[in-house]
Amino acid sequence: MSTIHNTRHADSYYAASANPSPQRAPLKGDVLCDVCVIGAGITGSMAALHLAQQGFKVVVLESHQVGWGASGRSGGQAIIGYNKTVREIASLVGPDDAKRLWELGLQAKNLLAETVATHAISCDLKWGHLMMAIKPRQLHELQTLKDELENDCTYPGLKMLDQSEARARVGSDKYIGALSDPGSGHLHPLNYTLGLAAAAERAGAVIYEHTPATHIAEATAPVITTAQGSVKCAHVILCANAYLEKLEPQLARKIIPVGTFMVATEPLDGALAKSLIRDDDGVVDINFVLNYWRLSADKRMLFGGRVSYSGLVPFDLKQTMGATMNKVYPQLAGTRIDYAWGGNVAITVNRLPHFGRVGKNIFFAHGFSGHGILLTGLAGKLMAEAVQGTAERFDVFTRIPHMSFPGGVLMRKPALVLAMAYFKLRDLL
Repeated sequence: MSTIHNTRHADSYYAASANPSPQRAPLKGDVLCDVCVIGAGITGSMAALHLAQQGFKVVVLESHQVGWGASGRSGGQAIIGYNKTVREIASLVGPDDAKRLWELGLQAKNLLAETVATHAISCDLKWGHLMMAIKPRQLHELQTLKDELENDCTYPGLKMLDQSEARARVGSDKYIGALSDPGSGHLHPLNYTLGLAAAAERAGAVIYEHTPATHIAEATAPVITTAQGSVKCAHVILCANAYLEKLEPQLARKIIPVGTFMVATEPLDGALAKSLIRDDDGVVDINFVLNYWRLSADKRMLFGGRVSYSGLVPFDLKQTMGATMNKVYPQLAGTRIDYAWGGNVAITVNRLPHFGRVGKNIFFAHGFSGHGILLTGLAGKLMAEAVQGTAERFDVFTRIPHMSFPGGVLMRKPALVLAMAYFKLRDLL
């Protein structure tokens, strides 16, 4: 078994098809700046871009390489909204903030589309998404979601698909219906992240790779210590997400890293690829432990799922994930799998993102719980706004209540495993 923590990009289809990107030197010595961003994923790169465009001197510290974490390994599904319905969110923050959060979710989509267009980021961005139902209970859940989004949020374009329509769109006999959302989509996440980082550098930000932050001295002018230097700044933007670990222990208790895994097949014949996903949508089922899949630009099946709480990649990932894929698509039996990889995402107890401040001048956002492609970019921009003194939109997220995972450092993962076992069982009912 291998671990999800390694020092280079995962051996993924994304890394193999990445756009050219420079090797950036580690930080050596002591530097001064206005803002230090920790983490060069989507969140950190977006924050650096917007601050540099406003004339701030920005330094970005990346432990490994740009896009090394979830930003460069994920399923690449750009799904509108959150891991909770608007009505569930309203029960936590009230109807007014729930409406604001939904509107911010829509702005996250617009931000992604505008950023890709403005900076000419080549990342295979496509719109169209399907949520698949396996059993009648799930079909009812999708209908309820559609009614809520149309009635409470005036979100247009959703369409329920019956069994025959669902099977025409996704060539599998496993599903009895689906919800079609033309407003969500998918992209190549590593190329999107690399494009953001390059845009930030063109605007004046400086990115240091292979430079993990080892300590943050929280003061009027914070000092971030690294192995070979330090950064003194006025503000810190913390974007480590699932890899936060011991850097800010009080924040780490609010999130837990969960491993998820993907495979990429060999390129498929064009007719076969179209028969699997007719309209080139991103696709998910709605099990609690869900599967997600889509086609790459060169017509590979990119199929993801499973979860791990240990940081270990399951033995023979190609075989185990391939078997899951073949349950959905028996017609892919015997198809060669070229790549298999894993990575961590951060989840919160309530599955909503955790935003806030440590003191007055350290901002953080993490715990996107599977909706990171859109929400991470928004988080980066909102933290950039907060640094500039306009925190109204950022503060909507800070009002979401969060609790620590039960069980403390030693027992929270075993406790979560037990809870997830219940939900896996529920998926079967």
